[in-house]
Amino acid sequence: MTEALAGWPAGITPLGYAALGALVLVGACLQGIGGIGFAMFAAPVAVLLAPVMVPGPLLLLGGIVSALAALREPAAIDWTLARRCIGGRVVGAALAAAVMLVLPPRPLAAAFGVLLLAGVALSLLGWRIEPTRANAWGAGTLSGLMGTITSVGAPPLGLLTQRLPAPTIRATIGGIIALGAAASLVMLAWAGLFGGTQLVLGLSLFPWVWAGFRVSSRLVKRIPAAHTRRLLLALVAGSALLVLGKAALG
Repeated sequence: MTEALAGWPAGITPLGYAALGALVLVGACLQGIGGIGFAMFAAPVAVLLAPVMVPGPLLLLGGIVSALAALREPAAIDWTLARRCIGGRVVGAALAAAVMLVLPPRPLAAAFGVLLLAGVALSLLGWRIEPTRANAWGAGTLSGLMGTITSVGAPPLGLLTQRLPAPTIRATIGGIIALGAAASLVMLAWAGLFGGTQLVLGLSLFPWVWAGFRVSSRLVKRIPAAHTRRLLLALVAGSALLVLGKAALG
């Protein structure tokens, strides 16, 4: 690792830091309401404001807000589903770290975007993705691949859980992403892509994440389950389009 452990990323001014703070605040609020949304909302803008944010610091902050969501509704966690997805997520993170050492991320991101859009389209047409053992491992693996490479790993989990009760979606995805993000960060550190600079930046933005999550706690019980599913699909589709756009623009 080439960074000084206590280093601050070059080029991030106080105004830039405030913009990143507002960005992760809104993302944390979306995550707290729908179970996903943090990196989907924050990553496309963060990569323009401060490329150092993607994927490491956003994975760190996404893992933190996901842990908060799981701890807010612990009784709603589907542990059987969570364990299977976490197993797949660890496998996906390891594969992603190996791939990132030898292949450019753009074609992989484009492939992920196409797959996500196809999944959203099938869901809108009535196709149900049942949370079976095989589907859970598959969604977890794809989530690990996507999350480690792009910092956006929640969409496959959103498609898998969209028919479950809203509290189960939020808490279960929260537990999966929290532990999965830790695995992804370990793999990124092993590949030399996450170090002191990224850690300091991520931790410095935690107060903004906490504020966004607190706002979501005031809103979450006012949103019906049907609206949660529509929010999930909209976030997945939006994320897929942004990932495709980023891949196309390089």
